[in-house]
Amino acid sequence: MANHKSALKRIRSNEAKRLTNRYQHKTTRNAIKKLRELTDKKEAEALFPSVVSMLDKLAKKNVIHVNKAANLKSGLAKHVAAL
Repeated sequence: MANHKSALKRIRSNEAKRLTNRYQHKTTRNAIKKLRELTDKKEAEALFPSVVSMLDKLAKKNVIHVNKAANLKSGLAKHVAAL
C-alpha cells in the first residue's frame, strides 16, 4: 500500500480519470455505432460533426491514438458521403 500522502492522492485521481475516460470512450463508441446504422443522409450529416469532435477530444487526451481517430473519421466520412 502507498505510504505517502501524494501517492494516495495519485491513486484517487487516477481512478477518477480512468472512470471519466471510460465513460467518454464508451459514449463515443455508441455514437459511432449510431452513425453507422443511419440510412438518412441529412441525419448522418447532422450527427457527423459531433462524432468527429468526440474522437478529436479522445485523441487529444491520449485515450485513443491519433491515427486511430483519423482512421475512424475517414471511414465515417466515407460512410456519410456514400449515403
